Amino acid sequence: MVGLILAIILFNVVAFTTNKRLTKNQIVHIWAFTIVLQLLFDGYIDHKYQGYWYFDKEIGLFDFLPVTVLVPPVNMMFLNWYPFNSTLLKKALYFLYWLIAIVAYEVIALLPEPWGYFNYGWWKLEYSILIDPFLLIILVMYYKWICKIEKVSLLK
Repeated sequence: MVGLILAIILFNVVAFTTNKRLTKNQIVHIWAFTIVLQLLFDGYIDHKYQGYWYFDKEIGLFDFLPVTVLVPPVNMMFLNWYPFNSTLLKKALYFLYWLIAIVAYEVIALLPEPWGYFNYGWWKLEYSILIDPFLLIILVMYYKWICKIEKVSLLK
């Protein structure tokens, strides 16, 4: 739990103090989108199939912390620093750096309590390595869609 609380504080402080790109509207959209997508994914992999879980196998009050206040600021940081106007190579390297950071954090979250809070059932780190890039691509596509909607709304 200690590691989770420290990460929540650190990620939120960094996300909000370094944000130069995201509007308040975009932050709200990204925050809500992240929570919904993670709850859907966790609902199947975590609760239905016992692939992984937070703290223990039963759903508890603290299970909502990673979903609601840990992952959304990470997505804010990812989008805030994303090299939208760069070459495909720079974008690919950016994805690679983030994948390494996300996987490294997952390994830390797997440490025993009080530092860790994440546990594997049948899930493996390799699954995260394969799925995380797709989740990041979905996030970028969603952000671009929100920007497009905002642009159209301003024209009306």
